[in-house]
Amino acid sequence: SRSTRNAKEPKRFGQGDSGIYHRGMRRQRSTIRDVARKAGVSVTTVSHTFSGNGVVNEATQARVRAAATELGYHPDVVASGLRRSRLGVIGLVLRPAVGAEPQQIQDVDYFPRFAGAAALASLGQGYALMLVADPTVPHAPTTAWACDGIIVTDPVVDDPLVAALRAGGMPYTLVGADPEDPDDPHVIDIATGPITDRVLDHLAAAGATRIALVLGTDPIEWNAATERRYRERTPPADQLVRHVPERSDPSEGAAAADELLALPEPPDGVYCMTSDHARALVDRLVARGVRVPEDVRVVCGSDADSLRNSVPEITAVDLQPQALGRQAAAELLRQLEPGLALEVPEPEHGTLVERRSSRV
Repeated sequence: SRSTRNAKEPKRFGQGDSGIYHRGMRRQRSTIRDVARKAGVSVTTVSHTFSGNGVVNEATQARVRAAATELGYHPDVVASGLRRSRLGVIGLVLRPAVGAEPQQIQDVDYFPRFAGAAALASLGQGYALMLVADPTVPHAPTTAWACDGIIVTDPVVDDPLVAALRAGGMPYTLVGADPEDPDDPHVIDIATGPITDRVLDHLAAAGATRIALVLGTDPIEWNAATERRYRERTPPADQLVRHVPERSDPSEGAAAADELLALPEPPDGVYCMTSDHARALVDRLVARGVRVPEDVRVVCGSDADSLRNSVPEITAVDLQPQALGRQAAAELLRQLEPGLALEVPEPEHGTLVERRSSRV
């Protein structure tokens, strides 16, 4: 019986009693020659089947792939990439994600939608999209440098990553302008100025006459261009600006509400850029007996689940991350594949998702 089998009985290496390969044991990896012998073809035919080079009829390709599957063979993509100087991978660096907790990134609609759309656009042209750490941050993995090109969201002032990409001649695309080089040709326009106009016009149409701006401190175009346009449109005597670090505790949004309410003439409209702070700000206003939107209308600069679940629900800007993701991928792919005819739709910048917080 199985339980009384003589322990000294010889076994084939890597097999159990039934001749099946044991889980946990490592067998020698099959080679391209093994596949060629099993499929009855040349090594060159196997190579062409997986590389796409040469001409191999469909029936032969099917036989080669079936043999490879049975043997557990797959091509060495790294070695192949080194030979071609191309790995088929695009890196994505979410600059605002540095120092943030994963749940903070997931809560904001922008990042998952942007990455998903960019990934699908890349996949459609035979490239994979990989979320990578900023390789210029101390002790960060250097995986990004193995990519064929990199998409960087929201470059910062004196951005070391952008400087390294330019110095090394690595293809890149920036989502949002480099504050130091707004004329860089590899930039996807995020239309911050027109979006700010639309929000301010919306608040004014809802009856707000004294509008405050609560924005982050990251040195990126989204913050700088929003504040610049706000100040251009708002008389100096009426300008109410509060800066709250993006990764600070959400209670800082409540503190901003307290500061604004303590003014001799509190605002009757607030444009708050980040979702956590907008939610905390509205919660504090309501807790202090301020009616939203009857007394204060509120709009957030980026949509998130927390805004849809707030009481009242908070109006937000749909930054069109899917359209921006497709644009960013397409721009980089055109650099990697000169002559590639890849067109993607333009985003409808500044679309407002109107909810109760600004609807009087």
